[in-house]
Amino acid sequence: MRTELVLHLIYFALLNLAVVLIGYIFLKRKMVLAGWIMLVASILLIYLFFLQEHPILKMLAIIATTFTGMKVIAVTEGYKNKPLTLSFKQWIIYAVGWVGMRAQPFETLGQKPLPNAWPMVRFGISRIIAGLLLILFAHVVVSIHLNHNLTYILVSAMLLLGLSLILHFGFLSISAGMWRFSGVNTYYLFRQPAKALSLTELWSKRWNIAFSEMTSVAIFRPLKNKIGSAGALMVAFIFSGLLHELALSVPVNSGYGLPLLYFVIQGALVLLEKIFIIKKITFLENKLIARFWVFFWLIVPMPLLFHEQFIKQVIWPLSGLHI
Repeated sequence: MRTELVLHLIYFALLNLAVVLIGYIFLKRKMVLAGWIMLVASILLIYLFFLQEHPILKMLAIIATTFTGMKVIAVTEGYKNKPLTLSFKQWIIYAVGWVGMRAQPFETLGQKPLPNAWPMVRFGISRIIAGLLLILFAHVVVSIHLNHNLTYILVSAMLLLGLSLILHFGFLSISAGMWRFSGVNTYYLFRQPAKALSLTELWSKRWNIAFSEMTSVAIFRPLKNKIGSAGALMVAFIFSGLLHELALSVPVNSGYGLPLLYFVIQGALVLLEKIFIIKKITFLENKLIARFWVFFWLIVPMPLLFHEQFIKQVIWPLSGLHI
């Protein structure tokens, strides 16, 4: 391993540790603005540290640091109007060991085990196996030497799904189950997204609960009374788009604006669904039509989110493939 890489990894670890330690001070003193400043500064430093590293390492470092900084902001907002009942030890363990943006479940850390821990662990293991098999099948497809464009589309779709199964439904479910053994009321962060009957339901209750918790607590709620629900919702989606720019465009230095556009479209569609309810337009009450609506608007614009250079420089190499 290169000396420069080792140093960069050490800088990464020390910076994130500093954010966690300083974050508890901000949490105790309800310093939300200071949390935002620290988030921006820490992401900028990580970007500079990893500027010459492989896009995969750059992506992972930026994502991890962003989540660490956003935890400080989200938890500070969550406790802003009530007494802090989260100990320093509980904060450290939460900040390092759980992806979700709500720290309250860790207030019961160390109490008796909670039910459904093993089913969550078994669920996660089964999804990891399924994801690995899908990636293995993608390798087989590449070896067949089909049409180049067809191979790119099929394999990219399989790799995205396979990696999602491994991380989102696999490791995160195992993590949730393991914490329940220690009395922490953790939960699935991805809750059967295929059952969503609207984009509103998908983004708020089923897909990436950690992200929806974060945008709800840190963006939507503080802005709701200032610019209205619709405005706050669009800002939350725009913010999500900006974070995805950091994760998907910055590491490969390409595709800028595309992930943001994807989330602007999603936010506009969620607002449109609310108009449907107000105007009593009921076609989404048909489950088949509703699922098609969700699937269409989720998948068709997806090349904006997972743009070409991200697929080529991150997704394929991460899966042991090259294009």
